[in-house]
Amino acid sequence: MKKKRSKLLLISAIIGTLYAIYLIVYFSSGMSSNDSAEVVGAAIATALVTPHMILVILAAIFNWVAYGTNKRGLALTGGILYSVAGVLFLLYILFVVPSIVLSFVGFAKLKGINEYNNTAIEQ
Repeated sequence: MKKKRSKLLLISAIIGTLYAIYLIVYFSSGMSSNDSAEVVGAAIATALVTPHMILVILAAIFNWVAYGTNKRGLALTGGILYSVAGVLFLLYILFVVPSIVLSFVGFAKLKGINEYNNTAIEQ
């Protein structure tokens, strides 16, 4: 029998990955200008957003691993990392709220999914 997985964690991981890609592309494209003042401004903006970006990338990785392994602790860690990323850069918190909610709800539902998988294996 196929192992049941959390669709919520999958959605959260996809959203987190897409948002991380957006952050990387958006802030790296500002560095390719000929105007030195524009490059300096982009470098300062990137430096301010870097902690947020790192935490979003880590959270997305934790979400993917939690989805693949059905480990509740990894899903919780992903949700916490998304939350901290939102607090670190409040201007972009709206972009991580869906991932935060989906990660925590996925964490809560993993208990039932794991129980279902364990009873299905025993039978």
